[in-house]
Amino acid sequence: MTDVTTTTPDIVCEGLVRIFTAQGVEVQALQGLDLTVQQGEMVALVGASGSGKSTLLGILSGSDAPSAGRAHVSGHDLVAMRGRERLDYRRRIVGFVWQQSGRNLLPYLTARENIAMVHAVAGVVAKNRRAAQAEELLDQLGVAEVADQRPAQLSGGQKQRVAIAVALANEPHVLLADEPTGELDEVTSAEVLAAMEAANRERGVTTLIVTHDTAVAEHVDRTVRIRDGRTATETLRTTHTDAEGRRIRTAAEYAVLDRAGRMQLPADYVEALQLRQRVRLSLEPDRIEVRPGDAHPHGAAASGHPAGDSPLETDGPLETDGPHGADSPREDGDRA
Repeated sequence: MTDVTTTTPDIVCEGLVRIFTAQGVEVQALQGLDLTVQQGEMVALVGASGSGKSTLLGILSGSDAPSAGRAHVSGHDLVAMRGRERLDYRRRIVGFVWQQSGRNLLPYLTARENIAMVHAVAGVVAKNRRAAQAEELLDQLGVAEVADQRPAQLSGGQKQRVAIAVALANEPHVLLADEPTGELDEVTSAEVLAAMEAANRERGVTTLIVTHDTAVAEHVDRTVRIRDGRTATETLRTTHTDAEGRRIRTAAEYAVLDRAGRMQLPADYVEALQLRQRVRLSLEPDRIEVRPGDAHPHGAAASGHPAGDSPLETDGPLETDGPHGADSPREDGDRA
């Protein structure tokens, strides 16, 4: 996999805005979104319906344009990009996998012929390499045996793995996937995600997956959550081996600060302290404390906190799943 610590980011979004107008009503799908994905990273993008995930993917794929803000993918300015550059960008820079298998593959072509179609249209791979590359892709994704079969003859998992092969046929810098396991059962979903992970690792292609599938956590080290058109939190995962030789996977969730210093507090934190409209902040030597704004400002206890207040301290990662403290990593239960 590419060393993401020494390379230029493949995806950079700053203050990204997308406004749609329908029947005279404006809807802001993206409201100042910030996102950076390093070369070779595999990142999951999650969020509720309407949070802006698919809108972002449409912009990054070149099929839509932002209303404002900055968006660069592999050196291409998606705000300024026009005409021929946009067409070239979609053919050479990005590959895309849809949730609906019918949108990924031409039904009257075999798996091998679908890849050949991409080769012919994109013109990226030299003609004398195309046949060998098609075989390599299908083999790498575990579907070499269906090379001469049409989509109607394939299972759901086979269709999606062939679709990934087709998306990689133009040797893109970035692979985008919109709910690639949305129509699959749990076992098949795991197989497809493992195939994407292998492609990311072996080809070094930067991969961004929009998903509701919680199993994706086993295949990525970083999950970005979008809420109300902005990045809200990021979950970073690490794997280590304990003294007994067990493989332990830990996760820590962080709030994301935008360029103006704003962040979104996790919903369960807000509800736990019944935070409404305004909050009180206090700056400590190593942290910022957040308290309900309607607490009485007098009667501080010996600890230095106002009586009856339960402060939310933001000095560490925000753990929102389970009874863990701010510094306590979760174990995902992945053992060798």
